[in-house]
Amino acid sequence: MKRRQFVKKSMMGSLASVLGMNIVYGASMPENYTPLGLQETDPFKMFELDSSMLVLNNRPWNIEAQAHLLDDDVTPNSKMFIRNNGLIPKDINESTWSLTIDGESVKEVRSFTLEELKNKFKSYTYQLTLECGGNGRSEFDPPAKGNQWTVGAVHCANWKGVRLKDVLEEVGITEDAVYIGYHAKDVHLSGDSSKEPISRGVPISKALQEETLIAYEMNGGPIPLAHGFPLRLVAGGWPASASGKWIDRISIRNKEHDGSKMKGSSYRVPKNPVAPGEKVEDKDMMVIESMPVKSLITYPKSGAVFKLGRTLEIRGHAWAGELSVKKMEYSIDFGSTWLECTLEKPVNRLAWQHFRASIEFPATGYYEIWGRATDSDGKAQPMIVPGWNPKGYLNNACHRIAVKVI
Repeated sequence: MKRRQFVKKSMMGSLASVLGMNIVYGASMPENYTPLGLQETDPFKMFELDSSMLVLNNRPWNIEAQAHLLDDDVTPNSKMFIRNNGLIPKDINESTWSLTIDGESVKEVRSFTLEELKNKFKSYTYQLTLECGGNGRSEFDPPAKGNQWTVGAVHCANWKGVRLKDVLEEVGITEDAVYIGYHAKDVHLSGDSSKEPISRGVPISKALQEETLIAYEMNGGPIPLAHGFPLRLVAGGWPASASGKWIDRISIRNKEHDGSKMKGSSYRVPKNPVAPGEKVEDKDMMVIESMPVKSLITYPKSGAVFKLGRTLEIRGHAWAGELSVKKMEYSIDFGSTWLECTLEKPVNRLAWQHFRASIEFPATGYYEIWGRATDSDGKAQPMIVPGWNPKGYLNNACHRIAVKVI
C-alpha cells in the first residue's frame, strides 16, 4: 500500500511539473486517467485534416468539411467528415483483431482474423457515398437537437474489403434472418464498458448487396483510426451510422436489430408529416434507410467574385441513396428557371456523380447559384427545407452558393 501511494505521488509530481502547476484534487484522479491539459486536443494534427475543416464537437469528435473542400472526385482522407458516438478505441492490435459472426439466425458461430478475411475471401473495391443522416440539420426551424451540421457531412471514398454476403454465405444464415447488427470497440462516453455507444444495422437484403463491404482499406491504405481501423462495415447510400467503425462482431438477427441508437428518435423519422416542434410517439417513427437525392456545388467557393463577361464553370457532385441521379440542373434566378448541367454516370452503384456547367451572367451584381438533382425515380430536391422531424434528419434542400459579378 505504501509503495502504491509513493508511486501515485511520484506520478502526480511528474504530471504537475509538465503542467507547470499543482494538480488540485490530484489524489482523486481516477487510475490511468490522463488530464485534459496533457491530452492531444488539436484534431487537425491528430487526424491529419485540412485546416479549413470545421470542428463541431470534441467529445465525441464530430468534424465536417465545407462544400469547396469536397471538390475532388474521390474524397481524400484529409477532407472526410468524422462522426463518432463514443470515444475512439485505443491500443488496437491489428494482428489479433477478429470478427465474430453470431446471432439468432446464424447456422454456425464463426470468428475470422483480419488475415483470414483477406486470404479466404475475394476482395472488392468500390467508391461509396456515406452521408450523416443529420447532414443539413442546422437549417431546421425550430432547431433540432444534435450536431449542427451544415453541408459537409458527406464523402465518397474508395473502400476495399470483402463482401459481407460472401462471409455470411460461408457461415450460413437461416431462413428467418431479417436484419444484421454490428458491434464495435468504441467506448461509451461514460466509460462504462457494458454500454455500447452505437450498435446499428441494416435489413438482410441490404447486407447481401454486392457493394456492402467489410472494409479494411480506404483510399489505397489502411483505414485511418478515426474512420474505423482496422475493420469497418460500409453500407453505401444509407445513413453513415449504418457503416459501423471498429467492428469486431456482426449479429444475424431474426428481428429488427435493437442495439443502441436503433430506437427512439435516433436515426428515425416520422412515418407521416408532422408540424414543426411536434412530439412524435415512438410507434409513429420509422428507421431511415436509403438517403434522399441531393447535390453539392463544390466550385466555386461561395462568396467568389468574378468579372462580367467571364464564363463561370461550376462543378460538384450529386447522389441519391440506393438510386442514381438522372438529371442535374442549376438556377441563377432563385429557382424561376432551371438549366441542365452535364452529368456523369457513377463509377459504380452507390458512388456520387459529378456534374459541370458553364454560366454567363447578364449584368453585374449579386447572384445565387442553386443546384437541383433529380433521381432515377423522378424525385427532385426541394427548394426549401423538407419536412421537419425531431432530430433534423434528411435535409436535402437545394444547395446554394453566392457570387458577385463586377
